[in-house]
Amino acid sequence: KFRFALNLIGILIGCAAVMGLVSITQGLKNNVSDQLEVFGPQNVIVIPGDLNQGPGPVGVGSLGWRDLEIIKKLPEVEMATPIVAGKIAQFEVRGERYFAEVYGITHEYDDINKNTELADGRAFLRTDSAAAIIGSNIAKPPNKDEAILEVGDRLNIEVKVRDEVKTMTLRVIGVLKPTGGSFGADLDGSINIPLRTVQQLYEVGGEFSFIMAQAESVETVSETVEAIENKLGDSVSVVSYESAQEMVGEVLGTIEAVLGGIAAISLVVAGVGIINTMMVSVMERTREIGTMKAIGAKSREVLMIFLSEAMLTGLVGGVIGVIFGIFLSQVIGNFINLRASSSLGLSLLVVSFAILTSMISGIYPAWRAAKLSPVEALRYG
Repeated sequence: KFRFALNLIGILIGCAAVMGLVSITQGLKNNVSDQLEVFGPQNVIVIPGDLNQGPGPVGVGSLGWRDLEIIKKLPEVEMATPIVAGKIAQFEVRGERYFAEVYGITHEYDDINKNTELADGRAFLRTDSAAAIIGSNIAKPPNKDEAILEVGDRLNIEVKVRDEVKTMTLRVIGVLKPTGGSFGADLDGSINIPLRTVQQLYEVGGEFSFIMAQAESVETVSETVEAIENKLGDSVSVVSYESAQEMVGEVLGTIEAVLGGIAAISLVVAGVGIINTMMVSVMERTREIGTMKAIGAKSREVLMIFLSEAMLTGLVGGVIGVIFGIFLSQVIGNFINLRASSSLGLSLLVVSFAILTSMISGIYPAWRAAKLSPVEALRYG
């Protein structure tokens, strides 16, 4: 029983590690996919320079009004809007200091990005200047029981530009519904301000971080991407919903493979343990094997006895390991605020892998037991 328990624990730990890590990675994939839904399948983002050189949607360099006009005039583009991103501001509410990412957007932003909905208040008008639409985590920080900012409140922000501290008072005109972010942007923790106000406050002139454009339909997104690239050349990168999914999928797929491989090593180690303990089992039960063979047991039957024991170890250890791995992934997911995702297919795959590992590990000891001579086995010990 003790020997069986040791084998069981080895398999259990390996399966729990595989199940837990893969479930966390799959949850991360789903989370990113949900964020990309906010991006919108009909929209494309035009980024200056090479996307690989910068995080999120902010590339190297900048775009200007001329680039915006070129994009807007393309027949494949329904509408386009410039965005200033990557700016940080701090503010104080009730004696506590907070930090937020600032975005400069136009009144057209809501027409293009339909997925960013308001929980309260209104969208920007063309005439707005000292106004702000805040994310859900700005209105009500996760560690607070009540909202600290509402529509109509004044928000005094403080920014640092070229070693100079600048302040500005904004009126909160809207609060966004929780979105979870979009393509590297934390919309829930953002403060959105009219574009020209941000350009003046941060002294960026007529530069934009990126331009969001909308194709006429989902079917024409590829043509829109190609048209923008042909017009603006290699000076920009154009990212669509589909290409963003491919990039993220490649990265997360690699992470999932690496983590799954590391966890699978635990199962291999458990397999080595099974070989050792089953070899000891064969030695301890040599006289028993001899007795079975003496009264008519065939070599095949002895082989199946030991293989069945190995298979049972893998089955029980795999099932318990999967259950424990799912529980572990949920605990870790709650701790890091990420919803882990496990599936029946993954569970069956892990259990099958555990059974296969156990049976492969048990083949040699079982073969040794089956090949024992009855006379020699009875004489053993």
